[in-house]
Amino acid sequence: MRGTVNACDKYQRSSGARARRLLLREYYGVLSTHSVDAPGYPFGSMAPYCLDRTGQPVIQISRIAQHTKNILANPKLSLIVAEDEPDDVQAAARLTFLANAQSITEDCEDVAARYYEYFPDSRGYHATHDFDFYRLNLVRGRYIGGFGDIHWLKPADLLLANPFGPTEESRIVRHMNEDHVEAMRHYCRQAHIPLDKEHDPALAGADAEGFHLRIGTKIARFEFVEQVSSVGEVRAALVAMARQA
Repeated sequence: MRGTVNACDKYQRSSGARARRLLLREYYGVLSTHSVDAPGYPFGSMAPYCLDRTGQPVIQISRIAQHTKNILANPKLSLIVAEDEPDDVQAAARLTFLANAQSITEDCEDVAARYYEYFPDSRGYHATHDFDFYRLNLVRGRYIGGFGDIHWLKPADLLLANPFGPTEESRIVRHMNEDHVEAMRHYCRQAHIPLDKEHDPALAGADAEGFHLRIGTKIARFEFVEQVSSVGEVRAALVAMARQA
């Protein structure tokens, strides 16, 4: 389900771009923090995420969760994201995202709105269940694309800021979800992504390199042929994809 429609195979990508592609293609990973209850040992748990406008992962976690207690004591952590259902686990692409967790306060409204487009079932957790948002500020990345394809990455190598602000992205999302559901069904059929009979595909978010569709609780990544930087360029790319037989 999380397979990407890759329209960019005509050129070879850098290791940083391939790592970013993996980070965008998946939407959850293994979050490892420093255990407070068992000092010296890492504590791992599964965590869904989406990227914020700086291109860094955002997670939403409960104040009573063990990993939140660990983060408050030591913000250094890692998020491991791996290729979904590979033929060979040892040859699968994976990314270790070494970061410092930062509680989000200043742009929380925008972060929350974007996160809930990806994970609507979590809407309201912030108010009713003592959940907070944290940004994972990248320090260093370790990307393995396969045997012998191993790279340490700096933030500048891996991160790409979203060119769209909240208002622009909201316009794109609302327009597609209100007027172009059939086009999104077409994207899924072209990618051999099964449609959920109970849920129409919905656009969750767009960025410079592609967009995400939410189908029920699952998320699928689609890539543009070329990077975009304006709403007009997004519209043109989406129309071109809709016209593909």
